Amino acid sequence: MDFILNAVLVLGGIALIASVILYVCSKKFAVKEDPRLAQVAELLPGANCGGCGFPGCSGLADALVKGADAGSIEGLNCPVGGSDVMKQVADLLGMAMDNSEPKVAVVRCNGTCDNRPRITIYDGLQTCAAVNACGAGETGCGYGCLGCGDCVNACQFGALSINEQTGMPEVDEEKCTACGACVKACPRNIIELRKRGPKGRRIYVRCVNKDKGAIAKKNCAAACIGCGKCAKECKFEAITVAANISYIDPDKCRLCRKCEAACPTGSIVAVNFPPKKEKPAEAKNLTASTENTAKVSVEKTPVAETAKQKTTESSNNQSLKEDKA
Repeated sequence: MDFILNAVLVLGGIALIASVILYVCSKKFAVKEDPRLAQVAELLPGANCGGCGFPGCSGLADALVKGADAGSIEGLNCPVGGSDVMKQVADLLGMAMDNSEPKVAVVRCNGTCDNRPRITIYDGLQTCAAVNACGAGETGCGYGCLGCGDCVNACQFGALSINEQTGMPEVDEEKCTACGACVKACPRNIIELRKRGPKGRRIYVRCVNKDKGAIAKKNCAAACIGCGKCAKECKFEAITVAANISYIDPDKCRLCRKCEAACPTGSIVAVNFPPKKEKPAEAKNLTASTENTAKVSVEKTPVAETAKQKTTESSNNQSLKEDKA
């Protein structure tokens, strides 16, 4: 009986000492969590896409709280939540919101099946990363889209799809959140996040081929050949030509579309612009009719003058005959 009682007392004493040690350690090494972290994380959409540049929404929440303590949250933005979510976060933290312009993903390649002929057949793992590791792919362009859909698989919002006719990925602007997952997934850096622009209008070079003009044109009919005509046409210095490729700076571009008209290969595209106005058919017909009338009058004038001259000569001859008689 004494043996059992001693065992209970010893175990009880050990438990008491251990609990005291744990209590002291928990107080000494406790990490106090700012209650704002949970509040900010609750406002964020919880997509954990990494588009903000941090490993998940919790990482962004921590950066936002630390930024607020430092006096600025500039440069911190949730692309999924957009301006509405960031406004709520800014109000919660008592900071001014970063008024960054919304962006959208654009595919900077127009190497459709018609523009870029296939020269080889790839038989292997159907991913862009695998095909890119093997070489140029099935076409002669070593910079263009591979069309296996790594970007489609990376998008969590269903904003990307492969067009079966062209073999190219297409972006649904309404669904795109500019999270940047597709940008990271593309092994050839074809996809870029660009400003949506006023009324969704934007102009960009839909090509990333750095080969010389003749080679690029041979491999793709819509390739940029680096001729520089677009840069000469631009009055706002928004276009630069480097490494045989043109690039349009969205911050300088004024959407005048002169570069689009100057491009000889059609590699510059303008998105969401209204169609160019053409003269009505009636106006065209009226113009043509006026031109035809003018031509007829011009043609008839010499004939009329000739007839008049003949009439005058005939009158003169008749007068001479009468005088002789």
